[in-house]
Amino acid sequence: MRRDDPDVDEITGPPGLPDAPARVIAALSPLVTPSRLRRIEAVAGARSLAVVPVLESLSDPHNGAAVLRTADAVGAQRVDVVAGPGGFLAAKGVSKGTHRWLDVHLHPSASACVRSLRRDGYRVYAGVMDGEHTPRELARYAPVALVFGNERRGVSPELRALADGTFRVPMRGFVESLNISVAAAVSLYGLIDELAHLPPDQAAAHALSEDAKQTLIARYLMATVRDAEAALRRALAPPPTA
Repeated sequence: MRRDDPDVDEITGPPGLPDAPARVIAALSPLVTPSRLRRIEAVAGARSLAVVPVLESLSDPHNGAAVLRTADAVGAQRVDVVAGPGGFLAAKGVSKGTHRWLDVHLHPSASACVRSLRRDGYRVYAGVMDGEHTPRELARYAPVALVFGNERRGVSPELRALADGTFRVPMRGFVESLNISVAAAVSLYGLIDELAHLPPDQAAAHALSEDAKQTLIARYLMATVRDAEAALRRALAPPPTA
């Protein structure tokens, strides 16, 4: 897909909240159906920060969009991006607006990305054909970040050198590589499925805090309610004086 295609969007960082999460939830939750609110609460409750996909200098907006959609589907909340010169672009027809539900963190360089992830407690693994681990094996090191490199060049030498290790997608056929969106889907699903089988005490260590869940619920309501900021202002406006 061409980067100047009208179906392409530039993706920026996660949206902020215009007010405290509790106030946003109180104001906007009556404006959605009960079933939609239950869905929002269930998705927020199932989100995880244990696994973060990292995209380095992707060229095809179709691939970036597909990874965002996969991240949302498997419950990964955070996606980190080392954007190329044209920014991080995603095909709207593929992403289906999933960036609204995710925390997309943009970085100007590989080193800045790795510093950010390490500061937040992540070990970083680069996806390469001869990687030392399979995605499922990385569950023991969670929280982990999985790096998927450029479609033609793969993970850059700089990022590979900064990583804590490497991983591979096991291959049993004649092909030696997969499209990045497929590789990301296989890797994320395998790793998150493995994490789901951890003992309850270990799994609890990767769960979002209640405050983080409330923030997500508020954000999801902001993304769901039509003209949410105006609705919020009306709901929170002080009553008129006599």
